[in-house]
Amino acid sequence: MSLNLWFDGRIGRQDQMSAPLTTHAMHYGTAVFEGIRSYATPDGAAVFRLPEHLERMRKGAAAFGAEFDVNEAAAAVIAVLRSNQHRDAYIRPLMWYGTGSLGLDVAPLTKHLMIASMPWAPHLGEKPVRLTVSPFRRNRAEAMPPLKLSGAYVNSILAKREAGSRGFDDALFIDDAGFVVECTGVNVFLVKDGKVTAVEHPDALPGITRDTVVALAGADSRPVTLEELLDADEVFVTGTSAELLPVAALDNRDYGASPVANELRTRYLRIVRGGSPAHAHWLTAVNG
Repeated sequence: MSLNLWFDGRIGRQDQMSAPLTTHAMHYGTAVFEGIRSYATPDGAAVFRLPEHLERMRKGAAAFGAEFDVNEAAAAVIAVLRSNQHRDAYIRPLMWYGTGSLGLDVAPLTKHLMIASMPWAPHLGEKPVRLTVSPFRRNRAEAMPPLKLSGAYVNSILAKREAGSRGFDDALFIDDAGFVVECTGVNVFLVKDGKVTAVEHPDALPGITRDTVVALAGADSRPVTLEELLDADEVFVTGTSAELLPVAALDNRDYGASPVANELRTRYLRIVRGGSPAHAHWLTAVNG
């Protein structure tokens, strides 16, 4: 059964929607996207931190010189979830440059917005993950702003593919000075002597799940070296798709039990499913 999606103002079946082969974004990655989750709650489906996701997308669109209507996108997200009758789902908004030229000037190009929803399982699974330090370097913020610009994710794909070829679940980026940046699609935390620290780096995506966990844990946010990460009692990663997962190992360093990470994971999953009235403001009702 074909899913419905929202495309330039109307909802239709995804197998009846298309874009030309000369679409600029197909050739150059001139697009911005978000990854958003909706969850089944006792009061129906709800989208977790929708305004924050769409505000980050607006910043990504602005980097390309494109206007992005947050209110229109929010209404479209709700509409496509209702159309597909989705509760637990992954939501993918994508704004891209279309046709008009295959040059590098985007001003003459058409602009388009698509929003899809689909069933989803965390992309790293539900078990503690095994990381490896990547031989690749993360895109530098001076060259590519750390936003969800489509072309930038080739960097992540190459690093993840290389890590997978060596039997690991994901790759950890470090910089030339030995500071931790992030993984290919998740932010990194460490726990030492019961204290939670969020890795901070100018080249890392400002994660919304990261921000959530910083608030829940009262975590410090600061630069962290690879040496410090290897010395931690626990390491865990966060992201919209991955949610919150403990790290089982980083190369040859095994971390063992992860009591702090597991407690935070339990709290996080309770909040996104509407089990914490104190955090209800993070949820946007689909049928409200």
